[in-house]
Amino acid sequence: MDLNFYPLLALLVSLILLPPHGKIILQADEKARIAAEIDHSIRTELLNKWYPQSMDIQFGGFLSTFTYDWKPTGDQEKMIVTQARHTWSNARAAQVYPGISYFNKGAASGFAFLKEQMWDKKNGGFYTLVDRHGNVKQGGISKDAYGNAFAIYALSTYYQASGNNEALQLAKNAFMWLEKHSHDPVYKGYYQHLTREGDPIKRDDTTPSVSDLGYKDQNSSIHLLEALTELYSVWPDTLVRLRLQEMLVLIRDTITSKKGYLVLFFQPDWSPVSFSEATQEVILKHRNLDHVSFGHDVETAYLLIEASHVLGLKHDSITLRVAKNMFDHALQYGWDTSVGGFYDEGYYFTGKSKLTIIKDTKNWWAQAEGLNTLLLMADLFPNDSLKYFNKFLTQWKYIQQFMIDHIHGDWYQGGLDKEPEQKTALKGHIWKGNYHQLRSLINCVQRLLPDTIAPAVPKNIELTGAKKDERVKWDAVSDNKNLLGYNIYIDELRVGFTPLTSFSILGLKRSKGRRITVKSVDLSGNESGAGKPTIF
Repeated sequence: MDLNFYPLLALLVSLILLPPHGKIILQADEKARIAAEIDHSIRTELLNKWYPQSMDIQFGGFLSTFTYDWKPTGDQEKMIVTQARHTWSNARAAQVYPGISYFNKGAASGFAFLKEQMWDKKNGGFYTLVDRHGNVKQGGISKDAYGNAFAIYALSTYYQASGNNEALQLAKNAFMWLEKHSHDPVYKGYYQHLTREGDPIKRDDTTPSVSDLGYKDQNSSIHLLEALTELYSVWPDTLVRLRLQEMLVLIRDTITSKKGYLVLFFQPDWSPVSFSEATQEVILKHRNLDHVSFGHDVETAYLLIEASHVLGLKHDSITLRVAKNMFDHALQYGWDTSVGGFYDEGYYFTGKSKLTIIKDTKNWWAQAEGLNTLLLMADLFPNDSLKYFNKFLTQWKYIQQFMIDHIHGDWYQGGLDKEPEQKTALKGHIWKGNYHQLRSLINCVQRLLPDTIAPAVPKNIELTGAKKDERVKWDAVSDNKNLLGYNIYIDELRVGFTPLTSFSILGLKRSKGRRITVKSVDLSGNESGAGKPTIF
């Protein structure tokens, strides 16, 4: 089925004089119109350009590198981050557009490549870089927490979409590998750079001052937060919850500076790496290690709130305050007040009272993340003086005008208002896929057209099978939009998730009289009531 099959949702906004409650009606109509625009852009200017074209039918996984007009180019090396993100995109698209079969096939192919080619069967962990055939590249022998985080993220979403238990098991294995090799039991958080065997790589006197080797960092930390959030949603394990809480607090209270932006790099004991007392020449030489990254800030504001929500932390005012302050700082100093968009880099030079923009380009992923978080803040703080929804409208207009290639599809690497040369630059490579754009746009459509109706309650819950493969099963239910799957509970404690209609209880702690029940959940997170429980 072609993506263009889906009807447009577009609604015309009335321009006539409205009654006193007309502003509410106007905004509702406006949100529906923008949701239709975004949905249309997802289907006809993003997903249909990447898939199924990028699926590597010959060697598995995905092709990464394309010209501006979508011609495959180069040797098509495959990096763990890119392969995982494409796997995630297909799994997520399969949930949002369930009538399109090649998304399921793409996600399955991506999973197979991660499992068979990128997972180190001897030492564990995912390789960083392989060639198109899946052979490990010399520079890809070492491993990192960042790449393994995206693998966990993708595998968790693929399990969520398919129910493939091998995918969930591989996600568990990757988590436990990081726990053994990357997690720091003393200072907390994770070491980013690891050897093939999983030993943390340390800096020494030969390490160039501009290198990030051996440092801990915000970027791997925020995406570990994201990965653990997704993993916990399908595998509510006690240790996963503990590490998710740890990363939430670490990012919120340590990695975030007092001014409200993320510090980029740290020593292993979380002492900040800073060049602020050096000359401007030295500062700019080391700008890759020390600057204000507005894109990461606006993204992290969203990820913090998401993690808090998945953890079920009610009335988490501290996280909400820090996230809002971080986003407001980006709006105050990194927002282009003339046409919209977030600048790439800023710096607090000693002796200057205000932040200085040191790189005024606007990369694609920061604009996507900004769009997503602007709308989130508009919902959370509709009456805020910063007028988040108005800025959301400006940001969407900016993206349509300067970021989206309406002729060839997908987004340019940078806004054309600052970098017109991006019009003919590569549309895809190992660091540019569609993960940021797709996540943002799907979130925006769901937020613009909120679904508050829970799915039907599961019925006929019963135990079945022998003790070696005892399962709880139930009847399938329907939802008004998209059903995600089912949460399984034992005595009110969530113990698992599946998109299928049965769940293995092998390995779960048994005790006579314990009650097993099932609740259905949809793509918007609405959860049904509990079905009639069955008893151990």
